Amino acid sequence: MEVTKKRKQNVINDKGPKISWREIRKQKELILLSIPFVIYALVFYYAPLGGWIMAFQNYKPKGGLLHSQFVGLAKFKTLFSNDVFIRVIRNTLCMGVINLVLSFVFSIGLAILLNEVRNKRGKKFVQTVSYLPHFLSWIIVTGIVLDVLSLETGIINQALVALHILNKPINWLAYPKFFWLIVGFANVWKETGWGSIIYLASITSINPDLYEAASIDGAGRLQKIFHITLPGIKPTIFILLLINVGNVLNAGFEVQYLLGNGLVQSVSQTIDIYVLKYGISMGDYSIGTAAGIFKSLVSIVIIFLANKAAKMAGEERLF
Repeated sequence: MEVTKKRKQNVINDKGPKISWREIRKQKELILLSIPFVIYALVFYYAPLGGWIMAFQNYKPKGGLLHSQFVGLAKFKTLFSNDVFIRVIRNTLCMGVINLVLSFVFSIGLAILLNEVRNKRGKKFVQTVSYLPHFLSWIIVTGIVLDVLSLETGIINQALVALHILNKPINWLAYPKFFWLIVGFANVWKETGWGSIIYLASITSINPDLYEAASIDGAGRLQKIFHITLPGIKPTIFILLLINVGNVLNAGFEVQYLLGNGLVQSVSQTIDIYVLKYGISMGDYSIGTAAGIFKSLVSIVIIFLANKAAKMAGEERLF
């Protein structure tokens, strides 16, 4: 009992290696190898943050960052008093959540189904086909979506009319109520195969003896999935969920921009499109920067809240 208590106490007291010259000398090769990447991150990720000062200025390119008028939070007040920006936040959040939920459900589902396929050639074929859309540009993907939903030749309209679900073909991209789901399923088609890779790798790390023991006990495939596979990949699911929750405001730019039109403008604009339209096209760089800062800060807050919730629930977390 005393030995066990001492081990537990050692585990509690073990807070990782302390930073000391001895530890630095011991790991000098790794530190030297990491220096280029640290410099890269500082130059390309942190140095540009200095441009955030534009959000607190009435920035004019002629005056530059040093000679533009400082206006404090005036640009943020203008931003949040604009009904268009409030609607843009709603659109971004809704499409981000739809993308998050659909991508998680379909990626996990595809990985589990592929794991159940016993024919290796068939499994590799399905895997390869499902990965390919990831490498297509959004211009090609949106072109395919437009063809599939076409009023005259789209396969969706033809199938629904043939099944008597619709009396006549409809223009799907003319109705705001369909736009978010169209964007969501376009993301699913493009990224599900790629997103399932990590889950498949996680499934292969599950001890095969568990499946054999379950088979001996008479468990079916569904029972193995719910009692072995899903619990086995639960840590991976939580980690990826935490990472992707922080990107919920990165709902996209290209797909909304390319599929959007005047009829669905009220639901198609995201924060990124707003920054492009008002910040760059109209020359108000300060408003565009303020919108970008808002997006970044909200994403950081969401990550911390999600990580805190995971910690309180006793699940895997990022930090």
